[in-house]
Amino acid sequence: MLFKTYCHSRHNLMNISLTPELEQMVDDKVKSGRYASASEVIREGLRLLEEREQFKQQRLAEVRRKIDRGIEQLDRGEGVPGPEARARLRRARRVK
Repeated sequence: MLFKTYCHSRHNLMNISLTPELEQMVDDKVKSGRYASASEVIREGLRLLEEREQFKQQRLAEVRRKIDRGIEQLDRGEGVPGPEARARLRRARRVK
């Protein structure tokens, strides 16, 4: 399937080639009645992709903050000796 969409911001047509599997997925979504056109399916997919990428960036920023906090704690001498840290991690893993 060669999918053409009108890009309002640039006034260009964009051609998108889909595998047969993706084409079938788009067709199925339109046939389900949830979407009025293939364009709507593609736009929804792109919105979800952007949402997922933003979520990943937020999680990455959160992990970096935790790492920074841990480094600051170590710099203040608030670290846990290695054997004790491993024992805590093992206990936490068993609880889950």
